[in-house]
Amino acid sequence: MTPSGALLIMGVHRAAHAIARNGARAAVLALIAVLCALQAWALWRAPPAWLPASIKVTLAPGAGVALGRHELAAPQADLSHLALRRDANGVWLLANQSQSRQLVLQDGDGERRMGSTPLQGKRAFQIDGLRFTIAQADARSVAFSMAGQHWRYDGATLYRAGQPQPACPDTHPGARLMALWNRWAPAVLTMAHPLTFGGNLHCGNRLGLPDVAPGAARLARDGGRIVLSAGNPDGEPASVQVLQERQPDELRQQETALAPVRALVVGHTRFDLAISGDELTMTPGRHVALYSMPQVRLPSAVEWRWQQRSLWHGAGDGYVLGLLAVGLAGLCPLLAARYARGPGAATRSWQAVAAWWAAGCLLAAGVAALALQRGGHPPGAACSLLLACCALAMWLAPPGRWSPPIAAAAVLLAAGLLAQLALGLGADESSWLRYYQKSAAMLAIGTALATGCRLWTAALADRLRQRGVEWLLMLFAAVALAALAAQVLWGDETGVFDLQPVELAKLALTALTAHCLALRFGWRHDGRDWPGRAMRWLRLAAPALLFLALLGLALVQVDDYSPLILLLVWSTSMALAYAVAARNGKLAAALLLLVLAAIAAIAWLRLAGTDDLIRWGFYADRFLVWLNPAEHPHTGQQLLLGAQAITDGGWWGADHLLGLRTLGQPLGAVQRIPAVQDDFAPSLFLNRHGLAAGLLLWATQAAFVTGIAVAAARRLAAGAMARHHRAAWAGRFAYFALCGGAAFVLGHFLLSWGTNLAIFPIMGQPMSFLSAGGSHLLFFLCPLLALVKASAPSSAPSDI
Repeated sequence: MTPSGALLIMGVHRAAHAIARNGARAAVLALIAVLCALQAWALWRAPPAWLPASIKVTLAPGAGVALGRHELAAPQADLSHLALRRDANGVWLLANQSQSRQLVLQDGDGERRMGSTPLQGKRAFQIDGLRFTIAQADARSVAFSMAGQHWRYDGATLYRAGQPQPACPDTHPGARLMALWNRWAPAVLTMAHPLTFGGNLHCGNRLGLPDVAPGAARLARDGGRIVLSAGNPDGEPASVQVLQERQPDELRQQETALAPVRALVVGHTRFDLAISGDELTMTPGRHVALYSMPQVRLPSAVEWRWQQRSLWHGAGDGYVLGLLAVGLAGLCPLLAARYARGPGAATRSWQAVAAWWAAGCLLAAGVAALALQRGGHPPGAACSLLLACCALAMWLAPPGRWSPPIAAAAVLLAAGLLAQLALGLGADESSWLRYYQKSAAMLAIGTALATGCRLWTAALADRLRQRGVEWLLMLFAAVALAALAAQVLWGDETGVFDLQPVELAKLALTALTAHCLALRFGWRHDGRDWPGRAMRWLRLAAPALLFLALLGLALVQVDDYSPLILLLVWSTSMALAYAVAARNGKLAAALLLLVLAAIAAIAWLRLAGTDDLIRWGFYADRFLVWLNPAEHPHTGQQLLLGAQAITDGGWWGADHLLGLRTLGQPLGAVQRIPAVQDDFAPSLFLNRHGLAAGLLLWATQAAFVTGIAVAAARRLAAGAMARHHRAAWAGRFAYFALCGGAAFVLGHFLLSWGTNLAIFPIMGQPMSFLSAGGSHLLFFLCPLLALVKASAPSSAPSDI
């Protein structure tokens, strides 16, 4: 054999060895690259879509026109939602014609709703002829009477003759606790709870009126004032009037002048208003209907100016792309200097500088993208795609080898972004792309913060004392509790300030519990039996137990039991992790029997029928819909539509090609599934890509959770072999923290798949990575991935 042939064979052998050694890394990189390329292909294949850039209404004095869903391109509006007219003097006037949806007006004084009025300064109001005399009304409370009965309402509690009314029979425990809190808490800390009029029952915050449908009118705290508004009753709408010095004001027929109004919200569509003589120009800003061609039939008084939806560029692209370019421009010389200096401490120093630079630029780009989106000028979908790709690249960047859970998480992130982009491109409304854009921005922010936190903790690993760690954990818990309090006081079950503090609370709960358990296992290294061990255990566990109690109190206010089920899965998993670490076989066996009993109970409920459920009262409807959805077609619409979507998808997707043919194309009827962007995102995924792709998704999710469990076991073993107390604590803390994070993710997977596949009753929990959950991604998944990456050994044989 010639020398050249020998060299060729040797080169081929070395290449084959390198390929075999790095085959898993190459496969993961190729899969992620394909998923990102499919996002670009979906953008390329998306058909043109048109929407009105402005809507011009032309009216002469004395003329009028009715506008609704069709004329306003507002998908959530009624068919005839509002009436515009000009009086004899040419003044523009607006009235609400919808019986179920209100109009929101924005002017220099803030935001107000049509069909409502503050009671301050009024002398009486009337509901279907029943007159209430106002004795006192200010910004904090209102006192009124009728037929010798006296009431006082403070925005949270209704008092009858000075006493709060008893709770209604159908009040769930969370509402009862909230009512007790409102009675004893200071006024500034009470939780707003509206007062409703109608029905035959005096209880809670309900004031019964004979022959008036429940919910005919309501009093509520709104903008720092007590406001009366016409309600959305379960029966015939009632006449709601406010009696003033002049003629009575009928709230359902309220008419207001448009001159001071700067913006108008119809359904969920916001319009900026501009009046010029006979012309009113309405500029839609969000939730605008999309059309396949710039052509629609309109009344003669209405004219649209069309614009085409832009996917490849947006108003704020320059800021985001500029920050990414700065990061890349600064990263290249840093990396070049790193490799020029060779291995050693200098390399690690340059590597840290490069990572800090990249994380800072990525953080600035993500914040800019999110701020632009909140300001109404989001970056284009292509810019969001580039931002997401940069975030994924940072997770896969050196140092060290990849761990299997990081590789699985990167695949899941890419697949989830692809599903959210397909949802945004295929919907018939402009606002659906915001889920993809928000997820990309949140991923960039979370990745940058996680990278910075990991670098900071690595730099301070030798200087941070145990007491400092405890102070940091307590500060973290205090921030999470403050965020939960903000949601209770100013938000609702959907969150506060467009964020979900519950996700941050999950992370804080996991970290605090992991610290307490890690300290607990350090006792046995002392070699003697400490006196008062029970009291010491109680002192260490008290923060976690207290935080768990407060978190449960906040979650029970949500009109859904899924957070409690999620906490049950987490607590069971943490108890099992404790049993494994303590080598307590009896406890582990008892927990496994408990899990098997829960599975058997679900199967029994599925087979037993509905006769015994009717008398449950609490959440019985959820179980009845789950067991017999065909008998409850209205309340079971979500379950029925999801099941139909999965059936239509079959094994290979609705297009019989794993969704590749329909990528970027209109979704059709499947987008009508309620909460298809979060709770029922798996139904959409199975419809578009089929059960075959669903099996691959399940396998990747299983690899992610299993990989975290394996990483946790390694850290537990490393902590057990450590000779220093601090190293042992770090290993045990990482073990319990990883187990807790994996338990929450497993709970999300179980609840989401169980809901979509009708294994469980409908419970609203998004699926990690797949659903459009920006807070879940930012506050929980990214910190969990940072912990996984920090916990992975750099040269483990099973690493990728």
